[in-house]
Amino acid sequence: MQNGGERGVRMSEHVLRRPIRGLTDWEGAHLFLELVRRRSFRATADYLGISVNALRARIDGFEASLNATLVTRHVDGVRVTAEGERVLELVAEMEKTSFELVRVCEPAQKAMTGEVRLSVTEGLGAVWVGNRLVEFQRRHPELLVDVQATMQSSDVLRLETDLAVQITRPTAKDLKVVKLGRMHFSFFAAQSYIDRYGVPKSMADLVNHRLVIQTENDENAHKLYNRFFPGVAPEKFVAQRSNVSSVHYWAVARGAGVGMLPTYIYAFDTPLIPFDLPIHYQADIWMTYHESADQIPRVRALADWLVETFSPRHNPWFRDEYIPPQELKKKYRGEPLGNPFDVSLGEPARPSPRERKKSRR
Repeated sequence: MQNGGERGVRMSEHVLRRPIRGLTDWEGAHLFLELVRRRSFRATADYLGISVNALRARIDGFEASLNATLVTRHVDGVRVTAEGERVLELVAEMEKTSFELVRVCEPAQKAMTGEVRLSVTEGLGAVWVGNRLVEFQRRHPELLVDVQATMQSSDVLRLETDLAVQITRPTAKDLKVVKLGRMHFSFFAAQSYIDRYGVPKSMADLVNHRLVIQTENDENAHKLYNRFFPGVAPEKFVAQRSNVSSVHYWAVARGAGVGMLPTYIYAFDTPLIPFDLPIHYQADIWMTYHESADQIPRVRALADWLVETFSPRHNPWFRDEYIPPQELKKKYRGEPLGNPFDVSLGEPARPSPRERKKSRR
């Protein structure tokens, strides 16, 4: 005999009332993933903006829901158990799927409106991209361009940005990777420095000068320093060290020392003087975005513009082969670049039809 609450109820609705076996603590899964990424409760709590005790309680609850120990606590942080490694793999796939869900719901608008996010390394962002971005915005005046100039690459897969321009090649699946060009670095100094210390004639002579260094990563910086100056102690040789490209540029421009800068800086109207030394460094420039971004017009438009604005065909300093800085202006056929650090620059000079025709050759 049916009870009163079940009269007239379809069988399918009875099935839906049964408890569903499966994960119900979705937030716990996310917290576990962030904990493993940051390797400590304190770092994870600070990142998420919650208390350490609240985080521990949520992780304990997530482990209890799975009836498994996923991490063990140690003095130097947390370590993932064998069970945790398997759960971690599945939770990472869950996160990826959730991002896919957001992308599927992106409106495929024909109108170029909305917001597009660009992550770019600090130096390229300040000097090259930022100096030209107004061109893209004039083409698409209803777009909001959110530029994040950072020292660390943003995660395109996790939707931290729509497009990323970086000097380390991404290896993750589901990403489109485009080589925009190659940066070449040489030693430069200001005239005020040369007036005081002279011009180094060789690498052996350079160690008697004052050096300015930019360090984005301590390990890489040490490797590069030891490669160029093996056995040379930095004391009394290195005058300044910074982790920001703009600070590094100004240190060289103001005469603090000799510094390695991208050769394209010499194509601008800057007072820096390149040294003819048999040493230079190179780094490829990569653009990356999710493969589904081709379906989002505003992201596709920005990607196309970036390919255009970095074009090695029109910008010889981004070619694969090294061109000495003194030769760059002879090979460049485009409009004058001006000085990117001159705040009074105003409207960029517009090329004549003849100049535009030459630049397309």
